[in-house]
Amino acid sequence: MGLGFAIGAFGVLILAHAAYSTIQYRGLLKIMEEEFSGPPMNVVVELLVGLVLCMWAALTVPGKFLSIHPHSDENRIVSLPANMDFMVFNHRGKVFPSAMDLKLKH
Repeated sequence: MGLGFAIGAFGVLILAHAAYSTIQYRGLLKIMEEEFSGPPMNVVVELLVGLVLCMWAALTVPGKFLSIHPHSDENRIVSLPANMDFMVFNHRGKVFPSAMDLKLKH
């Protein structure tokens, strides 16, 4: 839970505040019987700042990228088929059951 996560949470709070401000603004316009043409400029700026912060956090929080090259030391080959075009490596998809393990329920 580093700095990136805190910035992402702050970005989500800014987006939530912008949504609340827009709802309040629309309610005020209904009371004054005016037509809604768009959110005020400060809400648009809030949306852009929140978007930038959330995008930055989404790109930095997950961690570093690992190599996907077949000859990399970080990859360990799980199975080696006869056709070398489709090599299977250790990856996060192994937590899901394979098609062989699934049973059809009637």
